[in-house]
Amino acid sequence: MSKKIGLALSGGGARGFAHIGVLKALVQHQIPIDMIAGVSAGAIVGGAFASGMPINEIAAMASKIGWTNMMRPSLSPLGLLSSAPMGKFLKQHLPVSRFEDLAVPFAAVTCDFDSGEEVVLVGSGDLAFAIRASCAVPGLFAPLTDAAGRLLVDGGVVSPVPTDAVRQMGADIVIAVDLIASGVTFRTRPRTAIGMIFQSAMASLRAASRNQHYHADLVIVPKIAHLRPDEIKKRDEFISLGKAEACEKLDEIRSAVE
Repeated sequence: MSKKIGLALSGGGARGFAHIGVLKALVQHQIPIDMIAGVSAGAIVGGAFASGMPINEIAAMASKIGWTNMMRPSLSPLGLLSSAPMGKFLKQHLPVSRFEDLAVPFAAVTCDFDSGEEVVLVGSGDLAFAIRASCAVPGLFAPLTDAAGRLLVDGGVVSPVPTDAVRQMGADIVIAVDLIASGVTFRTRPRTAIGMIFQSAMASLRAASRNQHYHADLVIVPKIAHLRPDEIKKRDEFISLGKAEACEKLDEIRSAVE
């Protein structure tokens, strides 16, 4: 019996476009993908692929993503922005709306804000809701409340690279794509307290993402350290760099699979 291959796609804001490049390389070189778990931006790309969208259609959808069609000011006191436009965008572009109709098993990883525990949305339910919940960066986006009354926020809070989630789905081989670890070092020291807080938070996030590498069989880290997570207009460069790094790893991927 052949081994089942699972992808674990990290978050990373606009860096998430690099996931499209990775998927392009895997599809082009006929690497099978049996299941996907995604966090935040990884949930958007992973959910689109799992829905059955061809990779060129995912890239076309990505070209339409902008600040105005993904977010708006929030009326909630718990977040500056609402992801309601994101939900509308996803419903317009994804060919299916529910987990039950996905072509490939998919999990969107979120976090229960009250308990601090990882919540994996998988198997059934509204796809756009799950992706929005996985993208709800605390403080920035208003959290979403599920049917059980849980306050759900970005899964990257507890699992920046969802290797455990895809392993629990039944993957024998886990390929992790980490868009956070490629931050290396800051070129300059911070000059303000806010700068200190930001750089410390990013260092902690990178350390947490690297810890997830131990749960993967192979890790792809695109060389995107020079690009910021808010540089949405550089989507083509992100995609190109993601594809290039995956192509460099093809021998390792084939060796792991075989």
